[in-house]
Amino acid sequence: MKTPAPLIAATALLLAASVTRAEDWLARLDQSLTFNAAEGKVRAHVSGLVDAEGYLTQKPAPGLVFSNRTFLFNPRLTLFLDAQLGSHLYAFAQARFDHGFDPGYVDAEVRLDEYFLSVKPWEDGRVRVQAGKFATVAGNWVHRHDSWTNPFITAPLPYENLTGIWDGYPVDSADTLFNWSHRPDSGFDTTGADKHVRIPVIWGPSYASGLAVFAQLGKFDLAAEVKNASLSSRPGTWDATAVGFSNPSFTARFAFRPDPAWNLGVFGSTGSYLDHAAQRYVAKGFAFDDYRQTVIGQDISFAWHHWQIWAE
Repeated sequence: MKTPAPLIAATALLLAASVTRAEDWLARLDQSLTFNAAEGKVRAHVSGLVDAEGYLTQKPAPGLVFSNRTFLFNPRLTLFLDAQLGSHLYAFAQARFDHGFDPGYVDAEVRLDEYFLSVKPWEDGRVRVQAGKFATVAGNWVHRHDSWTNPFITAPLPYENLTGIWDGYPVDSADTLFNWSHRPDSGFDTTGADKHVRIPVIWGPSYASGLAVFAQLGKFDLAAEVKNASLSSRPGTWDATAVGFSNPSFTARFAFRPDPAWNLGVFGSTGSYLDHAAQRYVAKGFAFDDYRQTVIGQDISFAWHHWQIWAE
């Protein structure tokens, strides 16, 4: 049976009208969540993301997905607050409501993942100083890690793949490290029972607390930070109130932008990888800071029209 042309046209017009009304409603909502004062010199804006992720995995679940079930549904609400005070001060905060920072870690919780104050001492913005709890300067995935800009559900391998290192207990021998690595001939349990004690090279965007300095010099970018925890530290240690600065971590990135399409970077980081609860297990004659994580890496990105390529 053929559908009459007038009916098709009428349906298309109704759909177009519905889309227009939805866009108008979203525009009005966006305006209502924006505050301006002092002739625009003081500005605040609230925005957000709603995500609905689904994981169908084998057991044990891979990477930083914590679930004993084959299927995991992981909805998430993320709210952002951007505030500008003149041309020198900028504040940002990010809050989430989901099943843990890593999918399935808890039943449900509300967290304040990021909060920082950024200062530009000079009008040209070549130098910026930032303090608070924020993502690491290492690598290039961190700049696009939220669901709106990240084309993949899970993070790249360095940020999510669990290594054979434990942060709750310092390794005491080569045999112990051999067992932790889950080598097939080690005789160690490989069912994933020790997953909760293992750590990746970088734990997601690593929202640890500290101070960072950013500088732009022509085609060169420099970023350096001092944080209260290392790149592999767990989300529970990122708040300054959870772990102090007695064993700080240092990270820096240097990048070269020959033209707008290319960004070539190198980065390095060093800091103790142990959880502070492991301090009582440190061997005699050694200090907590002797158990260090040192990371050296490179990253490259290229963008041309609709194409974007990243490597790290």
